[in-house]
Amino acid sequence: MRIIGGELRGKKLHSIKGDRTRPTADRVRESIFNILALRIPDASVLDLFAGTGALGIEALSRGASLAAFVDCSRTALTVIKKNITVCRLDAKTAVFKRDILKNLAGVHPLHHGGFSLAFMDPPYNKNLVEPALLALENRGLLKNNACITIEHSRLEVIPENIAAYKISDQRKYGQTLVSFLTYRADK
Repeated sequence: MRIIGGELRGKKLHSIKGDRTRPTADRVRESIFNILALRIPDASVLDLFAGTGALGIEALSRGASLAAFVDCSRTALTVIKKNITVCRLDAKTAVFKRDILKNLAGVHPLHHGGFSLAFMDPPYNKNLVEPALLALENRGLLKNNACITIEHSRLEVIPENIAAYKISDQRKYGQTLVSFLTYRADK
């Protein structure tokens, strides 16, 4: 797995052995970042269910200012930290061990104002999207008009009953669906 764009283009990332973590395919990651191109520069990024950290690191490579990575797996956190070090991004990052559905306390955007861009890539078909969105809203981690990009199974529907989030776009890639949501703090 490699960074596909920006200053770190071509940089090889460490991966997690086994099948517990499903990394975002290069084609899907490239499409996501093409869609988000204008939102990336100077963005404060939150990478939830971060796995290897590839999405957050890709955003930093393309000009995001800061990134926070959240995962509950010790193995994933070790790999994320290795990838951050290999890419020399320690000064722009924070890594948090949290069960996203139970406790996002202490996760912060590294500066005031909240995250402007969030990535979520939860395990497929585990019904984790809605509780994760509610946890984000309840902790007040997002800026108004923040973009949330969710990679999920086509079988798992994005809830439309949470007033603070509006689906702005969806793209299909085989069995994967990528949903782009806008967060409205005033809803």
